[in-house]
Amino acid sequence: MYAALDIGGTKIAGALVDERGAVVHRAELPTPARESARRMARTVDAVIDALSATAAWSAARAVGIASAGPVDTVSGTVSPVNIPAWRDFPLVDSVSAHPELSFGPEPILLGDAVAMAAAEHWIGAAQGADNALCMVVSTGVGGGFVLGGRLHPGTSGNAGHIGHISVGIDGPPCPCGARGCVEGYASGTAIARYAVETGWSPMPGMQPSAAAVAASARQGDERALAAYDRSARALAAAIAGCAALLEIEVAVIGGGVAQAGDTLFGPLRRHLRSFAALGFMRGLEVRPAALGGDAGLIGAAAAARRHHEEIGVPGSPAVPRSRT
Repeated sequence: MYAALDIGGTKIAGALVDERGAVVHRAELPTPARESARRMARTVDAVIDALSATAAWSAARAVGIASAGPVDTVSGTVSPVNIPAWRDFPLVDSVSAHPELSFGPEPILLGDAVAMAAAEHWIGAAQGADNALCMVVSTGVGGGFVLGGRLHPGTSGNAGHIGHISVGIDGPPCPCGARGCVEGYASGTAIARYAVETGWSPMPGMQPSAAAVAASARQGDERALAAYDRSARALAAAIAGCAALLEIEVAVIGGGVAQAGDTLFGPLRRHLRSFAALGFMRGLEVRPAALGGDAGLIGAAAAARRHHEEIGVPGSPAVPRSRT
């Protein structure tokens, strides 16, 4: 078993994941995102408490943590944009201090989109690909790379921040400080905003959102279709840029916006044919993610499993970790 934590702005989830990538036990609590750093840490501890109370806990060999970012995997700290109390919070040290986590190597930290890439490469839509980009397109846009058959988190753990590639040098300003970022065109927030600005309104009983825009698009609403086409074009430009630099074979798209199905993937594949024009890029595939809401947990477990195998003997009993 491998213990996994997935920390986001809405929920803190934990799981025990087996050698096949199956979630065996799960625990979850709402994220107290507007409360103190200490309250946040206690909630993480409570999720670990719930997992450690199960019989399968004794089989746990390592721990992985997926967190909303930015993250710093060198220092083991996180500064999630949507959790104001955590700025340079020492999450790895905090989790390591839990009395039930005195086994195995130190917990391994990943950004949530990098964890998604680890999961999809292990048992999901990128399985078998040596070079892949996996993206989360939701309220924001994030990503992670697999290169040469291995996860590539980068020096600080933030490689794959595709949402902040500029696809419009004179585009709208982004909160990150740049202009024309993919996130400003392709996120769920951006889709809904653009649709409203062009005169779209949701169907009765629905609030403005990417899902509501998708519902209108399926009914043939031209403004809704245009909003998704704009999103797809920005994604295609960014994916093609990554393919030109890194020769990725597969781009996997997950997150809430991907739930629009062909409303997103149809124009995305069409635009990608235009942007990925060089011969070595023409075989690039775009696939929907396979693992849904479990991707963060499975990816954290995948990273913990890989780390455990690299520094220890696979399948060996847990080795107590020194507290000195």
